[in-house]
Amino acid sequence: MSNEPLELPRSVGLFRKNLLLYFVVGYLLQANMIDDPFESLYEIGLQIVFMLMFIGIMLFLNKTLYVYVQITTAFILSANIVSAFIVPVMVWLTVTEDPYSYYLFFLLLAWYYAIVSYIIKHTLVINLPASMVLALFYFIATYLGAFAIGQVI
Repeated sequence: MSNEPLELPRSVGLFRKNLLLYFVVGYLLQANMIDDPFESLYEIGLQIVFMLMFIGIMLFLNKTLYVYVQITTAFILSANIVSAFIVPVMVWLTVTEDPYSYYLFFLLLAWYYAIVSYIIKHTLVINLPASMVLALFYFIATYLGAFAIGQVI
């Protein structure tokens, strides 16, 4: 296996389990940052909807919608793996506000950005700068989009 996102099994069960884990971890992180459980609930819901829509539109425009389950699973699985490292760092950051916790947090975010860029690069068969730009659009659409709409609601 050459670590290609398209080599993931086409498993709706794996997709659902990862999506559920993504929702639970995302909700707990949002609730920790926002302190309003209802706002956290609809903000993570918006993030998931925007993520699913972004990936769908990206694959539709590339005429590769048939790999939607594999690619979406790759996005969610990578987010879950990075979240496994981010959660303890967030606790460390919240409790101590140590500068090293901020450095590690931003390093983990950069790692997640690199993973998303890699997935996009190999899915769309594009060069690295183009995949990095699309990854940036992904983060803006998914996270900042959900945050902005959450502020309006």
